[in-house]
Amino acid sequence: MATDVADPQHEAPTPAERPPPWRPPRWLLGAALALVGAGAIVVSTAYDGARTATRLGANAAIDTGASNPLDISANNSPSLVRSPADGRVLVVANRIDTPRYSCALRVSRDAGATWSQTPIALPAGETKCYAPDVAFGADGTLYMTFVTLRGLANVPDAAWLATSSDGGRTLAPAARILSGLVFQVRVATDPARPRRVFVTWLQAADVGLYRFGQIGNPIRAIRSDDGGRTWTRRTRVSSPARQRVLAPVPAVGPGGVLYVLYLDVGNDRLDYDGLHQARGGPPYDGRFSLVLARSRDAGATWQESVVDSRIAPVTRFVAFVPRLPSLAVDPRSGRVYAAYEDRRNGDPDVMEWSLGAGDARWHGPVRVNDTPLHDGRAQYMPRLSVAPGGRLDAIYYDRRDDPRNRRNAVSLQSSFDGGRTFDARVALSDRSFDSRIGFGSERGLADLGSRLASLSTADRTLALWTDTRNGVPASGKQDLVRAIAVISDPERLGSFERAALRWGGLAVALAGLALLASGVTRRRRA
Repeated sequence: MATDVADPQHEAPTPAERPPPWRPPRWLLGAALALVGAGAIVVSTAYDGARTATRLGANAAIDTGASNPLDISANNSPSLVRSPADGRVLVVANRIDTPRYSCALRVSRDAGATWSQTPIALPAGETKCYAPDVAFGADGTLYMTFVTLRGLANVPDAAWLATSSDGGRTLAPAARILSGLVFQVRVATDPARPRRVFVTWLQAADVGLYRFGQIGNPIRAIRSDDGGRTWTRRTRVSSPARQRVLAPVPAVGPGGVLYVLYLDVGNDRLDYDGLHQARGGPPYDGRFSLVLARSRDAGATWQESVVDSRIAPVTRFVAFVPRLPSLAVDPRSGRVYAAYEDRRNGDPDVMEWSLGAGDARWHGPVRVNDTPLHDGRAQYMPRLSVAPGGRLDAIYYDRRDDPRNRRNAVSLQSSFDGGRTFDARVALSDRSFDSRIGFGSERGLADLGSRLASLSTADRTLALWTDTRNGVPASGKQDLVRAIAVISDPERLGSFERAALRWGGLAVALAGLALLASGVTRRRRA
């Protein structure tokens, strides 16, 4: 019978005889920690680097007649909104000046890549739709306002509201909401209350050829809390002490606060009373005031804040269709931004003002365009929009590249510090175009419309403007052209995250250096 005998050469070692597990030397562990900490510090400071903005691809017209030489429509004054239910759904409404007064409504379901036109059915007995505006409600309902014109003088006789429950693909029949001489009608919605709608306008008592027949015409507002079925009584927005007011622009901020930015043109009889007879020439040599009205009770009562009383006008205009100032509200902070054109420096510049939540005084004006002072080139008609992260984008017409100060480009400049400074200009238009093409060009007062349009997302800006590259003075053709800019912001992390990286990295690096020093000392002793 065989007996197992242990082989002394293959016996398992006892615990005392086993070699200790490998552990990294203290100096190596310290060096690794120091490198990790230094890397965290480098990463945190990298987010403080330079920002970049670049136009993405070529410009594209959104109106189907842009490439048709037989289409001589003058499309201008776009209003651009995005659906809260689907961010890829965009809607644009704009007025058409020639060959006949009209409205247009266009929809994109791919974030602006392609567009289709939605038919607008006029109410019975009406033949001319004009000056549309659009806004999305919080529930995705689209609201569109427009006025109807009558007579040989094309005088407004009513304002209408149409709605769409399918993102603008179809419109319900329009309902009359205002009657009489209603001008510059705009619509705004409360982003926190799905069926709350505001409408603002200028109510005139009498009009003449290219002029208001009397002073004292007020800016008014109404509100609906049921999606436009019923409306509150009319309230007066502008102060009775301001006798010549124009161009109301509404916006709703956090807490449902309603803001209306407008112009007080003072004693400007040249434009308000039509003394220029709609002919070009030097602008009014007085001063305008930019005024903000604010209502904290949904339009029932109003308080007034003067943004700036030293606005130097840059051009003549027809008071019925003035260039609108721009108003934007940061939905997170409640900071209010205003922008307008001003020639206090000798030639037209884009100026911006800001008012923080709780502030008593406006900050500004800040000169947005980064052009040399007194260069004789015009920058004008700004449009502001705020990105979800708080970035402020300003687009505007820009003639910096034309020594004759005639050909327009479109530029974008962004602010990342609440409107106090703006980054360098990005050229949005890939081709310049003539500013003298449009309705009224034969009188030296060509009209490019009352506004540009833009939308800002976390890393992009979509801009839309009136472009005349396909027109000539005889045709007056104007198209709506869009551009997309991609904005790279290195400060993607918030202040807390950057501080955690920076100070945490410093602590880890110091601990690593201490271990490294201790390990080196022990090694030398050994």
